[in-house]
Amino acid sequence: MTPSDDSRQSARTSTADALFAFLKTLPLGDRLIEGGFMAVQAVAGASLAFAIGRALHTEQAFWAAITAIAVSQHSYIDTRKLSRDQFIGAMVGGVCGLLGTLAGGGHFAVYAATVAVAIMICWVVNVGSAARLGGVTATIMLLVPGIGPVWDKAFLRLAEVTLGTVCALLVAWLMSSLERRAFGKSGQSG
Repeated sequence: MTPSDDSRQSARTSTADALFAFLKTLPLGDRLIEGGFMAVQAVAGASLAFAIGRALHTEQAFWAAITAIAVSQHSYIDTRKLSRDQFIGAMVGGVCGLLGTLAGGGHFAVYAATVAVAIMICWVVNVGSAARLGGVTATIMLLVPGIGPVWDKAFLRLAEVTLGTVCALLVAWLMSSLERRAFGKSGQSG
């Protein structure tokens, strides 16, 4: 990261911390409204992702729904950032999981090494925030039973994760647009 990237990251972190602190001070009714807003956003993204996944006959469309919930955040910007991390982690974890499966995925040592490599690759390419997600995806690749060739499993998992992130982003963008219109907010909402 460059110094300007560090300062932007620090500003985002400070802003997120301030928002979180503010939300904790809201009265119960306001917290219920914010929680309801997040629930609608997450459920809408997950439902859309699951429905599309089922229509496309993906092997396990529930991964798209899980991904949509996992990346849904209060603001569009935060959802976009987490979606990027999820996609990178899924790519790295999927490739590592594929290679681990081909190398003898039924052995614990192969599993442990595969997850460790996925996490380290994310850190080496300077996307440490995706490392946890890379490890999760590699774990899914190696431990969750699938049907068909392993390369199909890797491709389908990545497709399902991508579908979930795209649906979450679409819903977050729509909700952000509606919120700006409803509350007369100017500029780009989070």
